[in-house]
Amino acid sequence: MKVAFFDRFKGLMALTPPTASTQMSTPAARAAKSAATGSLSSASLVKMDGGRCVLTGDWNVQALAVKGEVGRRRKSLSAAQAATAWDLSEIGLLDAVGAQLLWTQWKQKIPAGTELTPGQQALFDILAEHPLEKVPPAPPTDWLAWVLAIGAGLFVIAEHGRKLLLLLGGFVLDFAKLLRHPLRGPWREISAQVYRVGTQALGITALVGFLIGVVLSYLSAQQLAVFGAGQFIVKLLGIATVRELGPVLAAILVAGRSGSSITAQIGVMRVTQELDAMQVMGISHGQRLILPRVIALAIAMPLLVLWTDAVALLGGMLAAKWQLGLSIQWFFSELPDAVGLTNYKISLIKGVTFGAWIALIACHFGLRIEPNTESLGRGTTASVVTAITGVILIDALYAILFNEMRI
Repeated sequence: MKVAFFDRFKGLMALTPPTASTQMSTPAARAAKSAATGSLSSASLVKMDGGRCVLTGDWNVQALAVKGEVGRRRKSLSAAQAATAWDLSEIGLLDAVGAQLLWTQWKQKIPAGTELTPGQQALFDILAEHPLEKVPPAPPTDWLAWVLAIGAGLFVIAEHGRKLLLLLGGFVLDFAKLLRHPLRGPWREISAQVYRVGTQALGITALVGFLIGVVLSYLSAQQLAVFGAGQFIVKLLGIATVRELGPVLAAILVAGRSGSSITAQIGVMRVTQELDAMQVMGISHGQRLILPRVIALAIAMPLLVLWTDAVALLGGMLAAKWQLGLSIQWFFSELPDAVGLTNYKISLIKGVTFGAWIALIACHFGLRIEPNTESLGRGTTASVVTAITGVILIDALYAILFNEMRI
């Protein structure tokens, strides 16, 4: 419909003989004339001559492109709405844009007694053949939409929780089968996953851990030096790093690096229909996809936590030596008494929990991905965000639990 309209309009413009006002020598001259016309007062373009309304000047896209010009001309046309007849014969340039403005003002009907040129009449005939679609009414304001949104969000959370609980139950059953028949376990896949999520993550965890140790030691040293208590930096840095920062930092890095990779791997298998092929062949997703990754992360995360703790303490030790002048030998001698074996045990427990959580979340969102690329990106993002949020919540629960146990 729109193509036919524009084809007829171009043909009309090609057949309509040019008037004196359209016989401009160059496009630049026509643009200059349109700009000059647009700068005129809209009232001078809409004149009342007795009961007739005479339109002059240019009514094309160049003239109407001036800021606020359309509103001013509509106002002038509304003031002349009571005219008994309209005269458009003195208009210089009239195109589809200007004709549409007049057509809308006339409520899509040419007033009786209107004086038009043949070209203008043909243009309005085209507009009459292709009426504007009615604008749909604005939807009513729903003041309780936020209640519906909260309810829908709760249902989504409950659905994810149910699926995750089923995934955890399936993992427990598969792990029990592995303990009964260890020789049938996917050890090669577990070894490969330990290498991917553990060994290949040593570099990034060491870099971030070292920098965090330097920053924490540097800022703590500035405050402790004010009170002459620089020797307490060992206890402050040791407990903060080993008990809290080391496990949380390692978990966040692994969630962003390895968790997203696991989700993307399983999601691509969904897109390429490998998961469907495994199901047809009777291969369990839990035993071949979920079990190896959960075990691998549960093994690799505590080791990464110890590695991050060690590098962070090294960075803090170097910063303390440079800022407070504490010797490295004294730092090492005070560190065992400052940290204690209990904090390392807590750090390892958090590492195992964080690793299993990240792997379960990554597998959960990977299996929920639909066979399209948009769902793959959305699922990977949701996996990382959920895993990191869960790590922080679990760490808070551990803090409350250990505080109640006075550990």
